[in-house]
Amino acid sequence: MLCAFVFSKMSHLSSKIESELQPLLRQLLKSIKERISGAPSVECAEEILLHLEETDENFHNYELVKYLRNYIDSALGSVIEEETEKCTSAEGRSLGSGQDTLVQQVTRKTRESEEYKEMMKSLKNTMMIVVESLINKFEEDQLKKEELHRRKQHEQHTSYCMDSCSDSGSSFNQSYTFMNQEQLQIIVGRMDPSQPKEVRREALQTLCCAPPSDVLNCDCWATLRKHLAAALSDPDSTLSEKSLRFYAKTFSSSTFTITRETYTSLAKHLESCFTSQQSPVPTLSAGIDITSPDIVRLLKKFRLLNEFQKEVPSFWIRHPEKFMEEIVESTLSLLSITHEQSLRAETSHHALEPVYFLALLDTKASWFNKWMHGYYSRTVVLRLLENKYKSLINAAVRQCLNYFDSKHLEDDGTDNLCTMLYHLNSDRRTYYTGHELQYIYFVHSLCLLGRLLMYTHGRKLFPVKVKNRKEPIPLMDLLVLLIRMMYQHPKSAQNGNITQTDSYAPANLVMEVLRMLCGRKECATECLYRSIVIDSLLFPISTLLKGEQMMVTGIETVLINTADILARIASTDRGLSLLLFGENNKGSARNCPSARVIAEFTKRLLDGKLPTLASTEPSSALKGAFIFVCRQMYNTCEGLEVLMPYGLHESISKAWKKACLLSERIPTPIAGSESDSSTAQELQNTMLLEEMLLDNLLNFAATPKGLLLLQQTGALNECVIFMFSRFTKKLQVSKCEKFGYGVMVTQVAATAPGIVALQSSGFIKALVMELWSVLECGRDDARMINPKPTPVEPIDRSCQKSFLALINLLSSFYAVYELIGNLPLPNKASYSLREVPTSIVDVIDRLVIMNSNAKIHSLFNYEHSHMFGVRLLSVMCCNLDTLLLLESQYHVSEILLNAQEENVRENLENPGDFIIDGLSVERNHILVRMNLIGGPSERVLPPRVLQKGNDPYRWPLFSSYPLPKCYLRESLKNLTLKQDNEFNKLLKNSEKQTDWLKNCKKQFCKIMISKPDIIKGSILVELLEKVVGHLSDNPSECFFRPYEASDTSVKHLSLSPIQQLGIKTVGRYGRFLGLLKDDSDQELAILLMHCERFMKQQQTTISSSLCCLQGGYVGHDWFASTAFLIMSGDGERTLKFLQQFSSLLVSAFIWLPRLHSSIHLSVESAESGIHPVYSCTAYYIEMLLKTEAPLVFSAFRMSGFTPSQICQHWLAQCFWNYLNWTEIGHYIAICLILGPDYQVYMCIALLKHLQQEILHHMQAQDLQVFLKEEAIHGFHVSSYLEFMQNLEQSYRTTILTEMENIKS
Repeated sequence: MLCAFVFSKMSHLSSKIESELQPLLRQLLKSIKERISGAPSVECAEEILLHLEETDENFHNYELVKYLRNYIDSALGSVIEEETEKCTSAEGRSLGSGQDTLVQQVTRKTRESEEYKEMMKSLKNTMMIVVESLINKFEEDQLKKEELHRRKQHEQHTSYCMDSCSDSGSSFNQSYTFMNQEQLQIIVGRMDPSQPKEVRREALQTLCCAPPSDVLNCDCWATLRKHLAAALSDPDSTLSEKSLRFYAKTFSSSTFTITRETYTSLAKHLESCFTSQQSPVPTLSAGIDITSPDIVRLLKKFRLLNEFQKEVPSFWIRHPEKFMEEIVESTLSLLSITHEQSLRAETSHHALEPVYFLALLDTKASWFNKWMHGYYSRTVVLRLLENKYKSLINAAVRQCLNYFDSKHLEDDGTDNLCTMLYHLNSDRRTYYTGHELQYIYFVHSLCLLGRLLMYTHGRKLFPVKVKNRKEPIPLMDLLVLLIRMMYQHPKSAQNGNITQTDSYAPANLVMEVLRMLCGRKECATECLYRSIVIDSLLFPISTLLKGEQMMVTGIETVLINTADILARIASTDRGLSLLLFGENNKGSARNCPSARVIAEFTKRLLDGKLPTLASTEPSSALKGAFIFVCRQMYNTCEGLEVLMPYGLHESISKAWKKACLLSERIPTPIAGSESDSSTAQELQNTMLLEEMLLDNLLNFAATPKGLLLLQQTGALNECVIFMFSRFTKKLQVSKCEKFGYGVMVTQVAATAPGIVALQSSGFIKALVMELWSVLECGRDDARMINPKPTPVEPIDRSCQKSFLALINLLSSFYAVYELIGNLPLPNKASYSLREVPTSIVDVIDRLVIMNSNAKIHSLFNYEHSHMFGVRLLSVMCCNLDTLLLLESQYHVSEILLNAQEENVRENLENPGDFIIDGLSVERNHILVRMNLIGGPSERVLPPRVLQKGNDPYRWPLFSSYPLPKCYLRESLKNLTLKQDNEFNKLLKNSEKQTDWLKNCKKQFCKIMISKPDIIKGSILVELLEKVVGHLSDNPSECFFRPYEASDTSVKHLSLSPIQQLGIKTVGRYGRFLGLLKDDSDQELAILLMHCERFMKQQQTTISSSLCCLQGGYVGHDWFASTAFLIMSGDGERTLKFLQQFSSLLVSAFIWLPRLHSSIHLSVESAESGIHPVYSCTAYYIEMLLKTEAPLVFSAFRMSGFTPSQICQHWLAQCFWNYLNWTEIGHYIAICLILGPDYQVYMCIALLKHLQQEILHHMQAQDLQVFLKEEAIHGFHVSSYLEFMQNLEQSYRTTILTEMENIKS
């Protein structure tokens, strides 16, 4: 075994003289004797030896290892250097880029060299002699030990007190002497302090070798414990050592009662060492020499105490609470001893206290961390600290204050202290000065206080009284002190690479405490989310913004540390609110010092306008740290509202473009050149800077308005490509982000430029291919003996993720139009089984439009895959514009009807009977959904599930329109409307009253709350016309230039296929409502032509590659159609209403085609293809939703869906298919009469109304499907009007101001 060890660990040794090697090898074997003897078998011992370098932290400190290392350098150093130069010049690799490959190659070449072979040959001959000599020596020693053992056994028969074990013997050969009570009583008597020392030594030696069970169960344990304590205090080193050894054995193998008594005895003994004048304890000014015998004995006792402190929490919960309480109290009593309590207080020198010795052994107070970890022990510790030992906390706080106030705060001194602490753990120091001991105690105190602040009852110990301080020290003052300490000692490793030496620096210790507090919500709220703490963190930033120099070295490190804590604070809702609105929300969003300071500093940092940092270019780490703080704010709606005036998106974009230009100018590294390494490093740093800036730019896409700002920077495509690269690697968004990129992808996909960027990045292709793999191919790692189960649900759980991802992508009509607009289906004659779809058009062709046998035969799982496609089509068709697009391009309904016709049983008795299966039922549902328009009580949709019994599906299937009568509700008739005399009088006298509009709003709200059914039909028409007339006549209310219809005929104009199909849809709905006649379609067409001509008059020329911006508005004009129905099909009256309405601000938000490529928008906004309904209305919906309905907001986040997407969907089609006609009229009325901001409040009310359903479907993981397919049941605008009025009082100023800024 020894030979194997030697040959495996010393393969690079040359021959040396035997006399030099033997003592070195013997020393190594002695050092690892315990490891070998503890192995259960020879094989385990060999394994320990072979992996000694990995497991023994002192391996490289052994003299033999040092000797070998020096010899290798002298024997093979030149060979290694030569081979290194050859490999480097041949392959052109630097140590930074190909270190592993280079090392392996040089090693192989060296082992193949002649020098190595000669060394190995000489090694084998020499080591055989050395090992053989050691073995012979070992056998001689073993024979002597056996002879000695036999002699002792012979003596044992005549004297039971003789020592029967050898301290130096192996643990395998150790034996015990079994004793009875009489023998133990005799030993206890011999241990009496009055006995001679030799007798006491022999008794202790015998006691150590006796079985612990015999000793601990003896009747005289109480007396024995006193004698052991006396021996422990005896100045004789042998007695003290043996007594301490017995204490150690007791800790490891005794009952909890004996263990408790032993520990408390040791603690009381240590107390007596510091309170009596007999025990020599050094003073603080004299320092500690750990080679002094007295100090060695004292440190051994503290070491044993500390080891048990760290071990006992793992098992004390299994014992009575009294066991733990006595251990804790004895420890705290020991550590609470102060200089004033010592009997040496009459001396002028400060004697060292017990806490100094414990800190020397356990500098970072790991024992206290373990004691505070569990509630069981933490409760006792905190109770005792509060009731009896608060002086321990006072002393810790005083030590921190003294260190901060001391004159030894120079960086060089601090660095030396950190190095000292590193050497302390590495066993390289033997003497510690008083100043060094003070620093060790400071580190211990800081770690102890940091752990204490994590818990509520720990924080309740503050304020604390400190000596020489008039006022008690509150918790906030301590935290401010720690933060200031971080500024005065900024030593910290960059990029998180903290060395062992740096880990003891004050800045890193404070940062560790602050990070720990940030990680716990409750303690962060009480400790950090305070204005005084934020002001302290912002102090260096504010100082630099004022143009003042900070008298601190390493200012960048200070700023990076500050940014790290600020980012952690901003990543939580409460911390973000503190930064944005101040403590207790007393500040305003646009006048908040904290957010303004951070944003201003970041902007100046990026723009290079900080004079105090102008001497050196700020590092990428510094820029990234502060951008990350701002990112935690601007990736939320409320945060972006505060930071928007600073234009950070522009500054970050400029910095990114500058970095891109810089990386292009860096020359490509040339192999073999001297500048190769520096050039490669420079290129790598620049690329990292580019990625960091892109990553932070990308996070603007987390909100609707931020996405508009990102699009205007021109970096949207690059950001999406970067997001896709991280998305495919399943990387976390950031260290502070709980969720992945799902929400951001959904937000980007809601807009035309966003979906185009996703498509060009390859994201959609990857998603489609992953979907196809799940549907048709299955997992690659699926075992063949375990076949895939047959799906029971329409959408199998394995496909659910892909299904929801596609819905998120295709939720917006703009996205669908960009992906499939004007693109024909492939409709190939044949499809290969290996042909995988790569686009949305391919998905529709292969899974939805199954109009040929070739498509059917190309699928392995036809029913499952086609069902997936049909369900996807069902969700897509919920968007009326998408429905019209699919119908106009691909004639979806005709294909579905043909499929139903083909799904007929060939039965002579009942010809024409439909086969009822999952696909036919789903197609039937979609055909009815596509043909009927109406709110929750206005249309009937057949179920998708079969019933039990003989008639599983009672709804008739059909293969041609019109629908069977059972699907059609009776047409609504114009019933006699209720009248309100006061309201009628108000409408008739509209021209005679100067403040009529104000009275109208007041009366309207009153009627809406008390008698909402009055506001419909002719009264609604008259109300809208009067209000629009008054507003359009008031120049201050005219936001746009009104549309003036000319006498020129519009009949020569043509409508798009989508508009033509939309007219038919509107006609069916209008006739069902009893508002239109059979010949109203032509009049609606003329109205839409007028609207289209008006829109073109106010469109600007745009240079864009987006399909939706190539000409007029690509969707159907649902607002004009709604107005046409409100006016009961009167085209001229509707046109007049729209002419006046077009001049009002509200028209920009509820009439979507109004601002399509409009001259009223800025060029950037018009070219972006992002409508103000998304960038403004949806933006404020998300902002208000987080405050007014936080559970709903969180449900959207967890589902990967966004409120902006569903609200954009609702608003674009004026809530058709989601609300009843009366509620749609009320929606138009409140937006027109009460203000355009009521569009936001309306959506908040809807989402609040749906809260329970949203939470339920979030858990069911089908929130997107529910919101798009289901109508909104039970919602009445009148029921939520007071709620919306309350929102108006809180948010109107902010929202209306932003709505009016759409021109800029």
